[in-house]
Amino acid sequence: MPHPEPLDPLPRDARVYVAGHRGMIGSALWRHLQARGFSRLLGAGSRQLDLRDRTAVWRFFEATHPQAVVLAAARVGGIWANAMYPAEFLSDNLRIQTNVLDAAHEFGVERLVLLAAGCVYPRLAPVPVPETALLTGPLEPTEDAYAIAKITGLHHVQAMRRQHGHRWISVVPASVYGPGDSFHPERSHVLPAMVRRFHEARAAGAPSVTIWGTGTPRREFLHVDDLATACLDLLDRYDGDVAVNLGSGTDVSVAELARLTADVVGWTGEIVFDPSRPDGAPRRLLDSSLAATLGWRAGIPLREGIADTYAWYQQTQLRPPQRDPWPDDEDLHDGMDDGIDLRKDVTASADTLRGA
Repeated sequence: MPHPEPLDPLPRDARVYVAGHRGMIGSALWRHLQARGFSRLLGAGSRQLDLRDRTAVWRFFEATHPQAVVLAAARVGGIWANAMYPAEFLSDNLRIQTNVLDAAHEFGVERLVLLAAGCVYPRLAPVPVPETALLTGPLEPTEDAYAIAKITGLHHVQAMRRQHGHRWISVVPASVYGPGDSFHPERSHVLPAMVRRFHEARAAGAPSVTIWGTGTPRREFLHVDDLATACLDLLDRYDGDVAVNLGSGTDVSVAELARLTADVVGWTGEIVFDPSRPDGAPRRLLDSSLAATLGWRAGIPLREGIADTYAWYQQTQLRPPQRDPWPDDEDLHDGMDDGIDLRKDVTASADTLRGA
């Protein structure tokens, strides 16, 4: 429940743990926290800290005592991955969330932001989808396991607020994309998958590219830098039970997205749609009016964001892979700088604890 006294901005010397700090969302949060003057950031990669391991998570919190947590770590993927591995999507995400939230309670974390996803809403929810649509109808079956795990996380945060009075919050972003995204040919989401497919088609001189589905579903996209800004703004000033929708306010069809992405990449061949493949939900556009009343609006246009994403892809991904492209951290990628000294110290302590 909301507290009668307003929130003060989080002190810039607060210890902030970014769970999933090497993923697309986590690394953007890390950059934005640094830009805002936060000097005591905490992070541990999946090789140092398996968030599915309750004992390891407990030891990490005991060693670091974060004052704020942003939970951006998750098992994520596109339609193919969700369809192939529903048990892992459900089990891994439930364990990650439960372990982190319980440890945060045990060790007195003052503020926490949990990130969910638009798939938590019913498949045929009214559009634009309001926050009140949660649990009002059947989910999209191609991603229901992931959605159920995230819905559980939302209610876990609400339960912690009701029972313990924690000033913890949740957000529900639209489809997030940007630098740091996963471009795996089978496990990535639709926008980075298109970037890779069209780049490879241009390099090979391919006359056509086939896209799953009919091309008619409509999706809303949010650049990861806009999401990071929203999360940190809300961490400073929002204290409510409602999980806040975060979207750009506009949607595009998959066919429109394909043509736009192909144009950004510079490929001019034929785009073919395969209607034998699943479409997913027919439309997903969030009502972000609550976020607007709290002072936040997305600022990066889709074309500009795709160009930014493609530039990052060219700079970082056109080389032989050095590790599993679908690790336990959310969209972990190679080449991520380990950051300031404090992060190295925390990683070292996590190694020591794991061997204890």
